[in-house]
Amino acid sequence: MTTKICKTIPLALLLLFVLVPAIASAHQPRIVESDATQVVDPEISKAYYATLTGSPHTYTIDSPVDFDLYVSILVPDIKSADKSTVAEISKAGVLVATVGGSDASWKSFFEPFGQSSYLDGGEYKARAEAGVYTIIVRSENNDSKYSLAVGEIEAFDGAEGMNALSIIPELKRDFFEESPISFIKSPFGWGLIVVMYLHAGIVGLIYRAILKKFAKNSPRGATRNIGKADRLLRLAIGVGLLLWAITTTWSPILIFFSGFALFEAIFSWCGFYAALGKNTCPIN
Repeated sequence: MTTKICKTIPLALLLLFVLVPAIASAHQPRIVESDATQVVDPEISKAYYATLTGSPHTYTIDSPVDFDLYVSILVPDIKSADKSTVAEISKAGVLVATVGGSDASWKSFFEPFGQSSYLDGGEYKARAEAGVYTIIVRSENNDSKYSLAVGEIEAFDGAEGMNALSIIPELKRDFFEESPISFIKSPFGWGLIVVMYLHAGIVGLIYRAILKKFAKNSPRGATRNIGKADRLLRLAIGVGLLLWAITTTWSPILIFFSGFALFEAIFSWCGFYAALGKNTCPIN
């Protein structure tokens, strides 16, 4: 049993390592609910998601040193996509560049990390002198959905990964007008399920091994402690929790407990029953 656990842990770590390139190539997502946003670390790649609600949105960059300025504007590729959405970049009140707008050549763009489709209104990049820059995003009726990307340096750590995971289901539902379940096609989506299931299996194997060793001659140490009806119940719970997770928030906790319930169904063993010393398995 210990050998199996030792082999499973490196596999889980390997899967996390394989998923890192897919995560690292993405913008740091931010959901914006204010008309005015201060852009911190403008060279670090970030994507600001927002909906205009009657007035333009302003993004401010205040850099004490010269920096690489990168700005692009995208809108979700949906029926209500507004191609009049424009980002106007200015310094000290002087217009530097315009990105997007009705005259732009909007191109379809598929983003594999979130498995979502955009219309790309173009980009602007240049070596910018120190100073205060403003980026004003507006549209014809100031009611459009948009994503403003700022910065090109990819910096995506574990904290940003968890932040993205918490944001993407909301973006799927409200920004792209689609079910969060489509995130399962992303390496980050299905990879999360695999990793959480492996972790659930590892926890189950360790817990069962401990009880088997220290409660060898009692019901708590039984290798199997649930019968067919209990196994089917746990199978249903596992599938139900997974469906709940991937159609709503993609909560890692829900996915973990889904994996743990399936582990119990597969091994005919219940951790709760083991703790109580209960056994419904007809074969001991």
